[in-house]
Amino acid sequence: MPDLLIELFSEEIPARMQTRAADDLRKLVTDGLVEAGLTYAGAAAFSTPRRLALSVEGLTAESKAVREERKGPKVGAPDKAIEGFLRGAGVAREDLEVRDDKNGQVYFAVIEKPGRMAADIIAEVLEKTVRNFPWPKSMRWGNGNLKWVRPLHAILCILSDEAGTEVVPLEVDGIKSGNTTQGHRFLAPDAFTVANFDDYEAKLKRANVVLRADERAEAIWAEATTQAFALGLDVVEDRGLLAEVAGLVEWPVVLLGQIDDAFLGLPPEVLQTSMKEHQKFFSVRNPKTERIERFVTVANMETADNGTTILAGNQKVLSARLADAKFFWENDLRVAKAGMQPWLDSLANVTFHNKLGSQKDRIERIAALAREIAPSVGADPDLAAQAAKVAKADLSSEMVYEFPELQGLMGRYYAAEAGLDAQVAAACEEHYSPLGPSDDVPTAPVSVAVALADKIDTLTGFWAIDEKPTGSKDPFALRRAALGVIRLVLENGHRCVIGDLVVTAYQEHALAWAKQYRLRRYLDPQNEKGVTDFFEGVDGEDRFLGKDAVNAALAHEKVLITDPTTQHSSSPVYDLAHPTLNLSRDLLSFFHDRLKVFLKDKGIRHDIIDACIAMPGNDDLTLLVKRAEALAATLATDDGENLIQGFKRANNILTQAEEKDGVEYSYGADIKFAEDEAEKALFAALDAADAKIAPAMKAEDFSTAMTAMAALRAPIDAFFTDVQVNAESEILRRNRLNLLSRIRNICLSVADLTKIEG
Repeated sequence: MPDLLIELFSEEIPARMQTRAADDLRKLVTDGLVEAGLTYAGAAAFSTPRRLALSVEGLTAESKAVREERKGPKVGAPDKAIEGFLRGAGVAREDLEVRDDKNGQVYFAVIEKPGRMAADIIAEVLEKTVRNFPWPKSMRWGNGNLKWVRPLHAILCILSDEAGTEVVPLEVDGIKSGNTTQGHRFLAPDAFTVANFDDYEAKLKRANVVLRADERAEAIWAEATTQAFALGLDVVEDRGLLAEVAGLVEWPVVLLGQIDDAFLGLPPEVLQTSMKEHQKFFSVRNPKTERIERFVTVANMETADNGTTILAGNQKVLSARLADAKFFWENDLRVAKAGMQPWLDSLANVTFHNKLGSQKDRIERIAALAREIAPSVGADPDLAAQAAKVAKADLSSEMVYEFPELQGLMGRYYAAEAGLDAQVAAACEEHYSPLGPSDDVPTAPVSVAVALADKIDTLTGFWAIDEKPTGSKDPFALRRAALGVIRLVLENGHRCVIGDLVVTAYQEHALAWAKQYRLRRYLDPQNEKGVTDFFEGVDGEDRFLGKDAVNAALAHEKVLITDPTTQHSSSPVYDLAHPTLNLSRDLLSFFHDRLKVFLKDKGIRHDIIDACIAMPGNDDLTLLVKRAEALAATLATDDGENLIQGFKRANNILTQAEEKDGVEYSYGADIKFAEDEAEKALFAALDAADAKIAPAMKAEDFSTAMTAMAALRAPIDAFFTDVQVNAESEILRRNRLNLLSRIRNICLSVADLTKIEG
């Protein structure tokens, strides 16, 4: 069985596209071969800046012949139907066979496809792959029609086995396949022939090309860390940068450079970001001082002077880049030490959203909300409000304008330079977190207060203007914000009532809108005199009547915000049709949906969460999760699992009886009417369970409550085995139905077990 080797040789492929392109080449070719009837033992794809390569081992030499019988229309069917069948089957009318069928005689077409040689199939599949390759961006050059990421120069395509090597003949836009390739562009540019994959990889390495991207990455990291270690330094690990640099070179040559002393005073993150983004340099840190003192660059050339000239050029370019960073840093420090007020003022000109005001408006809302949240997370309210007010100040700094990824981090530096409390400075950086499921959650109380306020303000604001996530679209990252709130609350063990926080945040939005526009409430839409204005004239000027008036309107009435230039209620800017309560419920439902996703990864099923969401206090996420974990643990036991069946049986019998009789069996079960021992035992078990469950639920001891509930499994099973609920005696029947009602009520006091599946 032969092996296949393909190489597509081109100008330099962008590093970010190489890995995906290699995978696409492997999938497109192997899928095409299998579809055409060939099989293979294994396949591997490789990439360098100038080539995509594919090795397929154990390929069958030819496809098998295929015989297919296809049933057609009835004999005597219209000619158009028969002609359509002939076209689909690819046969002539005289080739059709007439066979007896249960519905009469019908036509059958026997289609025989002879086997094809592997070389013919490969040529067809590879040409189709090249012409339809899914590059994110591609280009057409010269007079041809072929599109490729960069000009394609050569195609190597060979089949090899013990008998030798065969070139698979094909041509794509004048590029003919062959068995030759080239090495490094400068170090070994001459062409050479290859016989198989092992020969190909070995000759490439002799020609200064390392074929495997992981091997190039390992070589870069090993040499960089070795050179740094020799000087007592550490290379700052950056796997993303390492993968990118490995895609920029075919023959990596690691060079260790020096950073000019004039730039060593810059924050290490600034140095690291500048070198990574602009130069693709690795940062080298002094572990004693934590300063970035050197850099590592990776050349694609070996030179007679061992890279001295390359290094000198890189250092010159780096100095120019860092000079800009130093200029930004020094300018920003002057503003920071003066209190950052110019930055805060300038945020009034930065629009957060055209319906949600400026960044300055948003900061005022977040500060007010952070003050409200602070006591529940153990933070000082004044510090939380102060941190919220300066948390976004660095957005106006020159450094963050140049490097947006440093927002928050630079805020911490600037807050410290302004002489603010260390907790405030930390909150400037940490309030953005967590940014994703793997990001660390801040634990400092002030940081948590500001982070919660930031995310809840975002969620309530976009909910109020009806910009909710839809399907896979979430342009404002509201799912991420909700997950951030969930993780901040749960992983810090805080008891925050989300419903109250949402209402408070929404009120801050309403206050902001009221100050910007005219906030009015409808008393009688048809009567202009019935419109209450929340501004009053004082000395010829409008004075806002305040928070209490706005909150009263939000709590009871539909709110209409009108354009201040028209001063007329018929010209709304925003018509908030949903009262605060409805918005709170809708947003809480969104939190619950995100919580289900979060807890699913922890092994808690959706139906278990639904059973707990249906209970009171479901806007206390910590309480909700505690209940869900206890229920999940209970249902994992035999008693818990079987109790669900007993509960559902009791609930079904009771529900059917109540529908039939038109009454509710919820009171009056009396042990004096119990005849069977199993019935009496159930009375006693329910009394014992009730005595344990009620105080346990009050103390939020869900584990004890669930255990007591699970203990009902045996007496309930015995009751249904030994006792007939629908007895002939109406007194016994009603008493037993009321007993079932006790089962239902006790179980539902712990969780809504009707939501449990199975």
